[in-house]
Amino acid sequence: MIPRQGDPPRRREEIEVKIPCEDLGAMREKLRGLRSTPRAPVHFESNDLYDDPEGRLRVSGRVLRLRRAAETALLTYKGAASFTGGVKVREERETRVSDPEEMEAILVALGWKRRFRYEKRREEWTLEGCAVALDETPIGNFVEVEGDPRGIRRAVIALGLDPAKAVPYSYARLYAERRKQDTSLPADMVFSGRKAGGGRGEVS
Repeated sequence: MIPRQGDPPRRREEIEVKIPCEDLGAMREKLRGLRSTPRAPVHFESNDLYDDPEGRLRVSGRVLRLRRAAETALLTYKGAASFTGGVKVREERETRVSDPEEMEAILVALGWKRRFRYEKRREEWTLEGCAVALDETPIGNFVEVEGDPRGIRRAVIALGLDPAKAVPYSYARLYAERRKQDTSLPADMVFSGRKAGGGRGEVS
């Protein structure tokens, strides 16, 4: 989630669930009916994942990501994930980047290579102390709920979502699985009409 002014101090763990959702419009109306607090209107995000030539981050389940969104850029490290009751937990360290192009040049100079790009249109809300994201992606719509486990459970129930349908995979992994079924898909998970960057979809 993009940090907002007034947010509590950043946790060093990402605790979240990701659940498929056919109708984001209906979910938006539910959030309004629950008097949820808007965090950010719909905005476009582009996410680049980097790895070394041996792909050691991917193999170990870790992530190095440069995100560009809503005139903000973030550099994020994520550790290997664990799962309890459909809730994903992993170390997450994140910092704002003032010049994403220069950050990209630094990563490349250090030997990191962009392996995969994924795009989404995201809208953010706050419910039960959790950040709720409505994500439109090239492979479908999803709701992500991030916060403490109790808050996540309350938010998921309030929204009428089925926790049993939570998917444990990142968007990169979901796309890699989709490409196994449809080999005509581009290497990167980008919206139709946008230029793909030539990465490899198997990055986690």
